[in-house]
Amino acid sequence: MTTVTQTPPPVPLAPSAPAAPRRTSRMVVARRKEVAALVIPSLIPILIFSVAPLLNGVYLAFTDATLSRNSSNAFTGLGQFRKLFGDALFLESFKIGMIWAFSVTLLQLAAGLGLALLLNANLRFQGVTRLLALIPWAMPPVVVAIMWKMLYNPNSGPINGAIRLFDPGFALDWLGSFGTALPAAIIVGVWVGMPQTSITLLAGLQQIPDELVEAAEMDGASTWSSFVHVTLPALRPVITSITSLNFIWNFNSFGLVYVLTEGGPGGQTMLPMLFAYNEAFKYRDIAYAAAMGNVMVLVVVVLLMFYLWTQFRTERED
Repeated sequence: MTTVTQTPPPVPLAPSAPAAPRRTSRMVVARRKEVAALVIPSLIPILIFSVAPLLNGVYLAFTDATLSRNSSNAFTGLGQFRKLFGDALFLESFKIGMIWAFSVTLLQLAAGLGLALLLNANLRFQGVTRLLALIPWAMPPVVVAIMWKMLYNPNSGPINGAIRLFDPGFALDWLGSFGTALPAAIIVGVWVGMPQTSITLLAGLQQIPDELVEAAEMDGASTWSSFVHVTLPALRPVITSITSLNFIWNFNSFGLVYVLTEGGPGGQTMLPMLFAYNEAFKYRDIAYAAAMGNVMVLVVVVLLMFYLWTQFRTERED
C-alpha cells in the first residue's frame, strides 16, 4: 500500500502590528500645521504694527534721529538716556503721570466698588441702571473730553452756572488754572474708567456665595463688618487684577488729556505720553521721544510682571 502523507496546512503569519508611532507622529505634524495656519495670519499684523515699531523705537533711542530729510541717524549710545534723566521737565512730567495714574486708579476703584454694590442690590429697573452705567465707557475719549470741556467752560458751562446761583461773581477756569487743571482732568478720567471697573467688580460680587453673607449675618455681623470680612476678601483677586490693568491704562493715557488741556496750563497736566508726543512731532526730536517711550515701556513691563505674579499667586492659592 502506498502511504499518502498529508502536508499540514501552512500556519498563517501573525498580522504585523500597526505602525502606531508613525501614525501618531503624522497626526501631530498635521495638527501643528493646522495650528500654524490659524495662528500665523493673526501674528502678521501684530508683528507689522506692534513688534516692528517697538524694535524700531528701541533702535532710534540710541541714535540722533530727527524728523527731517537730512537726519543722520548716527549711533549715540546712551546719550539720549543721559539727556533724559537730566531733563527736569521730563522728570516733572513723569511725576505728574504717576500722580495722575495713582489718583485716577484709586478713585476708579472706590467709585466703581460703590457703584458695583449698588448695581448688585435688588433695585427696580436694574437692567436699565446697568445699561446707563456703561455709557461713559462706550463713549470715545475725544467725545468725552469735548463734553467735559463744555461742562468746565468758565463762561457758559453748567458747573460754573450752578455755582453762580450762590456766588454771582464766580468765574473759575477749571482747566486753565494751575491749581484746578489736574484735579479737574482726574475727575474726567475717573468718570470715563469707572464703568469698566464697576462691571468687573459686579461680576466678582455675583460669584460670592450668598451662604457666606448669610452666615455672617447669623453670627451677628453688621453690614460693614460683613463687607470688610466677607465681601472684600472674596473680591481681592478681582480688585488686584482690575487695579493693575487700570494703572497701566491710565499711565499710558493720551487722547483724553490731550483734548482737555494739551498738557497745560504751564505743564500742569503734561503726562509722559504728551511730553513724548511734543518732542517727536512738535520739536521733531524723534530719538529723544523714542528714549522716553522705552522708559515708559519698561515701567509698563514692570507693572505687567507684577500683575502676572499676583495672578499666578492667586491661582496657586486656589
